[in-house]
Amino acid sequence: MLLELRVENYAVIDHVVVEFAPGLNLLTGETGAGKSILIDALALLLGEKATSDIIRHGADKAVVSAVFEVDDRRAAQILEQNGIDSDNCEIILRREIAGGGRGRVFVNNQPATVAVLKQLAPMLASVHAQSESILGFDAAARLKLLDLFGGCDAGAAGAAFSTWHGIRGRIAELERGEQDKLRLIDLWSFQKKEIESARLQAGEDERLQAEKRVLANAEKIYLAAMTAYDLLYEGDASAASSLRAASRQIEELARYDPTFQDSLASLESARIAAEDLGATMREYAAAINASPERLAEIENRLATLDRMKRKYGESLDAVIAFGEEVARKLNEIENKDEVLRNLRSELTAAAAQYLAAARALSRQRTEAARRLEKLVEGEVNELAMKARFRVQVDGSDDEQNWSSSGFDQVQYLIATNPGEPLKPVEQIASGGEMSRVMLALKATIEARTRRRSNETQRTMVFDEMDIGIGGRAAEAVGKKLKELAATSQVLCITHLPQIACFADQHYVIEKKAVAGRTRTILRRLDDRERREELARMLSGAKVTETSLKHAEQMLKAGTPR
Repeated sequence: MLLELRVENYAVIDHVVVEFAPGLNLLTGETGAGKSILIDALALLLGEKATSDIIRHGADKAVVSAVFEVDDRRAAQILEQNGIDSDNCEIILRREIAGGGRGRVFVNNQPATVAVLKQLAPMLASVHAQSESILGFDAAARLKLLDLFGGCDAGAAGAAFSTWHGIRGRIAELERGEQDKLRLIDLWSFQKKEIESARLQAGEDERLQAEKRVLANAEKIYLAAMTAYDLLYEGDASAASSLRAASRQIEELARYDPTFQDSLASLESARIAAEDLGATMREYAAAINASPERLAEIENRLATLDRMKRKYGESLDAVIAFGEEVARKLNEIENKDEVLRNLRSELTAAAAQYLAAARALSRQRTEAARRLEKLVEGEVNELAMKARFRVQVDGSDDEQNWSSSGFDQVQYLIATNPGEPLKPVEQIASGGEMSRVMLALKATIEARTRRRSNETQRTMVFDEMDIGIGGRAAEAVGKKLKELAATSQVLCITHLPQIACFADQHYVIEKKAVAGRTRTILRRLDDRERREELARMLSGAKVTETSLKHAEQMLKAGTPR
């Protein structure tokens, strides 16, 4: 549940803080006051793309933050996987957008990424914008909605498709035209020979770089090692000599005061350590071979390794892997007939595996479609429509239709008037009908997925989903939003008093000129202010006594007793 949203220097908003509550939270206000901008700002916290155009004129950066109350183990797991601390019940998100598209993300006041926001979004909120009704309802979106409702997992079909597609690509490569094949053989043979002749060893470049640093600085290293040896062991004032002298003095003290026995043992350990380290320094210095010939040899070898990496991979491991792949390809071409037989056998098996997974997925989608269409038709008809609704799952299992998501095509069909044929939802001319169909779909799928995953309450945001409707239809939409708000926190922007009267919390967004700059103000309305706001929505700029009485009646009708 969204507890608080804070927006600073975002578009026309300079500074807005709003606390939301459970139930139905309605936002109203004049067109252009910044209602949809507020929802866009929330979408940024759910991982939407940001641009520097949103920064308020004269400001260095825009900042959006929110506090969500979350009781979902998956959210805690996501935070843990990304090294972010959690307090188990609240998640604090903050996103800063600076000039040039630069920005920063914080989760629970710890640095994070937009990818983490996208991972958390399904557990926090879903935003249903007015533009998504038609623009976002493409083939992929239709399939995704059905899979979400039915809990259909395309993972097995996707993995099988990937295997089949990879084998088919290898066969196509082997069956390439003769001229292309000869050209590739020449190229691969050259690459294989060049890589093999280099006799590469994993990690060789790092070892040689370390040896080069020693050889290039042999005199400095020798001098440092021998100086350390002298200071630790050999010199008259060496650490070992000083420690021996100190030991003799403390040994004398210990004859009179036994408490110094422990100190004597510590000094002896320190002396032995100093002598051991000094001996190590001497041996290291003796092993240094300041050989210009070896240095030149290493530099030549490193140049060869760098050339290999520039041509075949970013690292020696990548170059070695490239060489192995080239050798495999050459072997396949040299044994083309046998390899092709094996690959075709593998392709047949992979195709059978894909079809089994895709057909099972298609059956699951068909069953889910029958359940979904009944539920949505009931929801739609509760929204002041007399409609027939169908979910049509089509698709042939012919090879040209195969994809990682199966071979199905999904259409959502509706007839909004008796006697009319069923037509695709996205082709409906009425924006009001589309809004209600999308509300019914979202409400049905949201409820289903929450029950299946035992999700706790999360936030549903509707940005002017009431577009194109009014009267009895608007009242039906208001009742449906109120019904949704019984199990989910709902945030909704509306211009319709028939919907606003159902609010559990009613907020108004206003624009005011302060010191020559436009400021956006958001405030929660009390009962008297709600009555006046509904009256304004009914009658326009001039509030009349009649509109006030009508607003009072609407509020009484929209408030459950």
